[in-house]
Amino acid sequence: MSILRPGDEKFHISDGSHRWIPPDPAYDQEVWDEQVRQHMHGHLRNERPKVRIQRLA
Repeated sequence: MSILRPGDEKFHISDGSHRWIPPDPAYDQEVWDEQVRQHMHGHLRNERPKVRIQRLA
């Protein structure tokens, strides 16, 4: 599960999914897309594997 840091709320909607359209209609969509991309990359850096792989002998 990813960790929400202060300020991450603006990138999420109430169900926890990512907001692809900026909250302010006057905000530049290309800038928003890059910010969301960087935000999602932050999730990946902080994410732990959900399944532990075990080797079978």
